[in-house]
Amino acid sequence: MTTKPIGTPGTAGAFRLMLLGSGELGKEVAIEALRYGIEVFAVDRYENAPAMQVAQHRFVIDMLDGDCLEDLVERVQPDLIVPEVEAINTLKLIELEERGHQVIPTARATRLTMDREGIRRLAAEELQLPTTPFRFASTENECVEAIQVIGTPCVVKPVMSSSGKGQVIVKNATDAKDAWERSIAGGRGSTQGVIVEGFIEFDYEITLLTVRHASGTTFCPPIGHLQVDGDYRESWQPQPMSSGALVSAQQIATTITSALGGTGIFGVELFVQGDKVYFNEVSPRPHDTGMVTLISQDLSEFALHVRAILGLPIPAIEVATASASVALIGTGSGRQISYHGLDKALLAPETEIRLFGKPEVNGKRRLGVALARADTIGQARQKARDAAAEITVEIS
Repeated sequence: MTTKPIGTPGTAGAFRLMLLGSGELGKEVAIEALRYGIEVFAVDRYENAPAMQVAQHRFVIDMLDGDCLEDLVERVQPDLIVPEVEAINTLKLIELEERGHQVIPTARATRLTMDREGIRRLAAEELQLPTTPFRFASTENECVEAIQVIGTPCVVKPVMSSSGKGQVIVKNATDAKDAWERSIAGGRGSTQGVIVEGFIEFDYEITLLTVRHASGTTFCPPIGHLQVDGDYRESWQPQPMSSGALVSAQQIATTITSALGGTGIFGVELFVQGDKVYFNEVSPRPHDTGMVTLISQDLSEFALHVRAILGLPIPAIEVATASASVALIGTGSGRQISYHGLDKALLAPETEIRLFGKPEVNGKRRLGVALARADTIGQARQKARDAAAEITVEIS
């Protein structure tokens, strides 16, 4: 249990949780925290973000501005600081942690995992985990040189980004010249650099949700996923894999999360080639592909995260036979967003829709998710696709 008892929100004894990032993942964390009587402070760079719509308090600040972040934390005095996005001044989080504030899972883990160079060097060089070939570059010339060394095809990514932003696939040498500029344009934060990664012929990729809690480490069944331009579009659980590959995946996940420390859920991304498993990335928080757990598990990734960070027990996780999720993507520009077709989308049994309540679209944006259960993975995926296809989004 937490060292501080949970009091009533709005009173002197309230247990205060500050979310740094208030998107769809933060919204579900806030909902789970509210179930335990936690007082939630939702923070993001824009007004009316999804988690702000359910939390008791909302703040709009530039989380990359260390002074603004420090000022807010000192005013609120949260019992837990829970980062949910990459665009945060992580050096300031380390300072705040050194002064006694608790950052989930730790400020060091947050800084390392929000910087691809930090986490890749930890995994490959210190922990000796198997990874794809990689090189880092801090200038355009270094990027071109790294592409030449790694070879094509390869992938160029900003060292700080999320959801596939800034990911550039370089198919041949002629694409190398503008890869740097395109990748940097999609990055987050002030870090100017990219990672160039080689391709491997993997059979599939998974997210292994790994929960570090008071009693040890617990794994959710592996989640398979489909990405488009580096961004999640579909996920399903459980992903079939050999017993040898599953053991390797759990060993890698245990190694990397133990090195990061702290408590909470980690989304460990892995490539699988037969029985061989390669580390890709890790997020020290709920993962977008894990939204399938909203229907697949009795305790979703968000419920598990909140239990773990509060020091509450994590029992055996009950999982449905087969479940899937499909992201609902809105395309356009505007602040007036309306959804149609929910009545048709929800006709099939064991089907659910979650709309995130995002206030604006400018280009393409994930606005919701369709969820489904069925007897097989194939049936669940099709069922979720069918439900998603019934939803139309109007943006003006």
